[in-house]
Amino acid sequence: MNLRFGYNTNGFAHHRLKDALVVIAGCGYDGVALSVDVQHCDPFHITASELRQLKGMFKALQLSVVVETGARYLLSKWFKHEPTLVSRQREGRELRLQFLKRAVNLAGELGAEAVSFWSGPRAKDVTEDDGWKWLIAGCQEIAAYAERQGVALAFEPEPGMMVDTLAAFERLKAHVPSPTFGLTLDIGHVFCTEPERFEAIVQQHAPVLHNVHIEDIKGRVHEHRMFGEGDIDFPPVLRALDAAGYRGLINVELSRDSHRAPDVARHSLQLLRQWAAKAQASATH
Repeated sequence: MNLRFGYNTNGFAHHRLKDALVVIAGCGYDGVALSVDVQHCDPFHITASELRQLKGMFKALQLSVVVETGARYLLSKWFKHEPTLVSRQREGRELRLQFLKRAVNLAGELGAEAVSFWSGPRAKDVTEDDGWKWLIAGCQEIAAYAERQGVALAFEPEPGMMVDTLAAFERLKAHVPSPTFGLTLDIGHVFCTEPERFEAIVQQHAPVLHNVHIEDIKGRVHEHRMFGEGDIDFPPVLRALDAAGYRGLINVELSRDSHRAPDVARHSLQLLRQWAAKAQASATH
């Protein structure tokens, strides 16, 4: 199988970024989902010299990269994930767009495979019509910007967000036809929200699939769990991704396990490789 695995740096919250990259590479991962954050490559404060050093580290460690924008308190010290593309205040939406454009610039400098982002939750005082109007406008703007920079975008449906399902993503994609505007498929989210078989989902969305997140889920509850602590049968998942021709990074996302990051990263890759081998064996019979 030609599957490539990465690890999200939001699962190394207690490590310096450089140390996290060394550990991730040392475990044997092919790449990194770089969650730009206050302590990890803050795009509002990184210097040109620091960026050159970081680019050199990725090259030396032979790590591919996807830029992730799910930082919790980077834009607001008080409110998690705020402001967003669907915030009531125009200034907030503009700040989110500024952040996303900086992430695109960073991705261009690092040669990243994609920039992953989401809608944000819709507040009770924001109508559905306004939320969609603002989201579509924001995505159209960032898609045009990313297209000029030659950077792929990967939009992530997430439970609790305004765009929480693949049907909602398809509605959004219809208004953002740019080929640079694609999908982040989070395996756990799919098992929380989608009734269809995973194989059919991957086949349907393969043409726009730019990024994948992976973790375990128990009882269709949106809580990222270590592999083996939930209900997902992973060999068929990996077989479906391979069969669909997906060749991007499959990034482990376990931010709640930062307190045991090296052990979790190492064990996660061991399991993923075992399941990939099992999936390959079953595909040849």
